[in-house]
Amino acid sequence: MTIVTRFAPSPTGYLHIGGVRTALFNYLYSKHTGGKFLLRIEDTDRARSTPEAVDAIIAGLRWIGLDWDGETVFQSKQVDRHRAAAEQLLAEGKAYKCYATPEELTAMREEQKAKGLQPRYDGRWRDKAPSNSQSGQPYAVRFKAPQEGETVIHDLVQGAVTVANAQLDDMILLRSDGTPTYMLSVVVDDIDMGITHVIRGDDHLNNAFRQYQLIVALGHAAPAYAHIPLIHGADGAKLSKRHGAVGVEFYRDNGFLPEALRNYLLRLGWSHGDDEIISDAQAIEWFDITDVNRGAARFDMDKLTALNGHYIRQTDVARLVELMQPFMTAPLTDETRLRLKQGMPGLKTRAKTLKELAEVSQFYVRPRPIPLDDKAKAILSEGGRADLAGMIPALSGQAAWAAPALEAWAKAYGEQAGLKLGKVMAPLRAALCGSTASPSMFEVMEVLGKDETLARLRDSASA
Repeated sequence: MTIVTRFAPSPTGYLHIGGVRTALFNYLYSKHTGGKFLLRIEDTDRARSTPEAVDAIIAGLRWIGLDWDGETVFQSKQVDRHRAAAEQLLAEGKAYKCYATPEELTAMREEQKAKGLQPRYDGRWRDKAPSNSQSGQPYAVRFKAPQEGETVIHDLVQGAVTVANAQLDDMILLRSDGTPTYMLSVVVDDIDMGITHVIRGDDHLNNAFRQYQLIVALGHAAPAYAHIPLIHGADGAKLSKRHGAVGVEFYRDNGFLPEALRNYLLRLGWSHGDDEIISDAQAIEWFDITDVNRGAARFDMDKLTALNGHYIRQTDVARLVELMQPFMTAPLTDETRLRLKQGMPGLKTRAKTLKELAEVSQFYVRPRPIPLDDKAKAILSEGGRADLAGMIPALSGQAAWAAPALEAWAKAYGEQAGLKLGKVMAPLRAALCGSTASPSMFEVMEVLGKDETLARLRDSASA
């Protein structure tokens, strides 16, 4: 049997981090088993579904690297097929027409509440034939659910979960206006798409019992279910925006690498020994849905950021330069792009996101005269300019322009001028970087080159 999984988001908002993890688990399990991973957009709620949300979901999945097999399925285009399934159940006596009016249903629920009962449909039209007075009146189509016995879901994560059939009322399949309900649409789409494994959040577990019954009534074998625990914040509370429950575009726009986010989400509720850094190939090889924990996972932004820093340090220099371009204050030229590539080894150890990496790299690409922060201005105004004026002639005669030679020059110049090395380096750093923080100053001077270094020093010395 070919394993077929699906990710089925509703385009009524952003693709949140919990949805991304669900998509990841579906993707990995399909790849682990040599199966297929499909995408279905559940857009039957036309009032709330938007094209912008659809585009955001697709862009988010592509950014994080979860590509799917085949064409995207849009649930709204399958409405006729959903109705046909309901008509099939009607014809087979597995569903019935319910003529109860909204007012009658409201009165029924109020009466049940007054008696301390759980509001539920009382089956008043289950075995009742319509009279002539109902002719031409609107009706809903309800599923004739089993009333005796139990329904058991052998969940791959939660284990065996049972519900008494008497607890489930007859759900609506078609509303009185003829539109299919979510429960019917999901079941029919899963059948038509050949879904063998439904992997989703455990907030859908209660739906599984009704969907199982409906699939069987339609004459098909139910898929295997795997309901994964939801994600909580680091403090154990329900995940919210303050914890990181935001759209996947937030992570893209704040400089996170997709591979870092994949790695982190993989470890939320699943593990492989003590391994923390897991490659895509290892994830596919090791991942099995039955190894997912039952307990809620905790999302920790600090841990994600630290992991992202690791991935930045391991990323190819040329790729980093391209990825950080959107965060730079000015477009890159061939010259500044080359500077960044040459200076990247000393830069990428100082940042945990692409956004931070761009911030610490700006001094390499800014046009002269480069701006100075307050600390740099203070250094230059407190004797730094005079120190620079003395260094420039000596540095102009320096022939070898590589970091080791420049370090030897700085030490020799300091001894000759009676300055400690720190006193030599401080004004150099302020003038060349515009701040008091930077990679190795000799590395910076080598990357900038002799002409640019001397020009920046002259700018500051004469300011």
